[in-house]
Parts: sequence; structure tokens; C-alpha cells
Amino acid sequence: MKIGLFIPCVATYKLLKHLGLDVTYPLNQTCCGQPMANAGFESMAIPLAEKFEDKFKEFDYVVAPSVSCTAFVKINYPRLLEGKKKCETAEKCIDVITFLHDVVKVKELPGEFPHKVSVHNSCHGVRELGLSSPSEMNVTKFNKIIDLLQLKKGIEVVEPERPDECCGFGGMFSIEETDVCHRMGQDKVKRHIDTGAEYVTGPDCSCLMHMAGVAKKEGMPIQFKHAVEILAAGI
Repeated sequence: MKIGLFIPCVATYKLLKHLGLDVTYPLNQTCCGQPMANAGFESMAIPLAEKFEDKFKEFDYVVAPSVSCTAFVKINYPRLLEGKKKCETAEKCIDVITFLHDVVKVKELPGEFPHKVSVHNSCHGVRELGLSSPSEMNVTKFNKIIDLLQLKKGIEVVEPERPDECCGFGGMFSIEETDVCHRMGQDKVKRHIDTGAEYVTGPDCSCLMHMAGVAKKEGMPIQFKHAVEILAAGI
């Protein structure tokens, strides 16, 4: 099983190597094209999608530590590349949480993380990639992020009130509706703090970056780590 790592993430690379997997980071990668497409300039995303295909077509899986990038590739590439280039990577692209939980089926991890952690369920992860159960649906509750985090010794995992409510980032939304974005971020960070957690974690860099920025600006006492950073702690 050959794995191509999309986006440079030392923790993801280290964890996958520790699990004995054949993982490579192809050089000269670029953006997946999501920012351009979200801003209404889909034509500018097409060359990036074509380059992504060329870089990753040889791999069995394309693993990414960003759920929004993964969702964009899986859902939009087949349409963007239709009639231009054969799209092979959409089916191969997978976020790192799903890969560890469903493909590798990790059952134990070394190291410990003796902290209380609040899980942020990113919108793309919940509703497009199925990392956790959406609260608006009458389905059996599940959460693949929590399943993996609970493998770490010493960790206490909690969720905030309204566990899958948006943090407000939303890509271009944060530029076009700055005040609304910031207020949503304030509300979300406060709910994470109300759990008594020391850290907020999740599977998407953009959500964590946004909330960390809000917390720093407002002087809110909480830290942020990508879920893979916690899973790789002590390795």
C-alpha cells in the first residue's frame, strides 16, 4: 500500500511511518484549489486539480490532515476535471482520521497525553466525510476522532455544547463576513472553554487556526492542537 501525503505535516508523516506504512511526501505540491473555487473562480482551480492528479495518481491512497481539502478533492475534482483529464485521485483521497480509523484500523497507540481535550467537529468532516454523526440527523451517535483519541493513555476527551456547530471560519466567509465570523468563533471557543478542557483539537487546520486566532485576540485561556499531533505524541 503506497501512501502519498498531501500537505506537509510532520506529525502525520511520523505517525504513519511508526505504523509501518509506506508513506511518501511528493515535492513541489501546491494548493488543492479550494480557495479559488470557493471565491467563484473555479477555472483557476482546474490547473491545480490537474497538477494534483499528476502528483498523486501513482499512490493507492492520498492522505491529508485537512478535512476541507480532502472534501474538496473528493467531491469537486470529478466535476472540475470532466472532459479534461481522467480523475483518479478523488476516490483515493482520504483524510487522516478516516484512514487511521477505517483503513488501518488502529487499535492501540504508544505514548500518553495527560490532558483534558475538547473535540471540535469541523463542518466538512461531519457532513461531507462522515467523521462523526451530525446532530440534526436521527442516527446512532459515533465519532471517529474520539475513538482514536481515547487510545492515548491519560487523555480525557470531552465535547462542547452544540458539538458540531460551525466555528465561523468558512473560508471566504471569514473575509466577506468578518464580524459574523469573529462572533461565531468567540461563541465556539467559549463553549470549548466551558468544558474545562486545556486543549481544543480536531481534524482540520483551518478551523483550529481560526479559533486559535480568536482565542489569542480575546485572551481566552485555551490551547489548540491538531488531532494527529496528539495521536503522535510520545512517538
